[in-house]
Amino acid sequence: MPGCFKKTLFTLASLISFVSFILIVVAMGTPKWMTGKILCKTGADLVNATDPELVKFIGEIYYGLFRGGKIRQCGLGGRRSKFTIFPHMVKKLNTGLHVMIIMFLCVAIFFSLVSFGFCILNAIKVPYRAINGPAGACLWNFLAGGFVVLAVTSFMAAVKLHHLTERIANFRENVFRFIILEERFEDCFWICVASATAHAVNLLLIAISGIHFPKIKTKTEEVNVTAEDIMY
Repeated sequence: MPGCFKKTLFTLASLISFVSFILIVVAMGTPKWMTGKILCKTGADLVNATDPELVKFIGEIYYGLFRGGKIRQCGLGGRRSKFTIFPHMVKKLNTGLHVMIIMFLCVAIFFSLVSFGFCILNAIKVPYRAINGPAGACLWNFLAGGFVVLAVTSFMAAVKLHHLTERIANFRENVFRFIILEERFEDCFWICVASATAHAVNLLLIAISGIHFPKIKTKTEEVNVTAEDIMY
């Protein structure tokens, strides 16, 4: 049986792994990875809109990995619309990169659950095989956190290098052209960052569990036996 200190650390690590699993699932299913403001360039150019008038041509957009929505402002009032990434819009995006982001997160979900199981195992007993012990728990946490980092980095690359927001904003827009005025990473993106951080914390907890603290020894008083004690 593991010691009380080690059992507490691995129980905490298993809880963090499960929380990380929940965070990734929630992030994948929520359409709020990115929000921004979009300017209807075509409409603004048609009326030669100046700075005070540009407000009538500035709309909003938000999207996640699977769906999103936008408000088009082209001078005639806001028009709301919703869209889905699959199956049509993904053809206009960087398909390989977008699918990789989803795959990275799915693999991270799997390794988060494996990490949860291994931490529970180490909290209950001391495994005979090294791969089932702290070394294995470290490996699965490292892989889970690493794949989340890959997903987050790939999404940033899609937004900044491949102009993901602009491509989505101009999807099926045959008359008007939209340009991006502002982009903000939203809660779901930062939830994934928190998930990767959680696995880093787990690695620290597992490392601490392997530290052998010195035991405190109490000094025993020496008994002096004299000749008089022997006589009595």
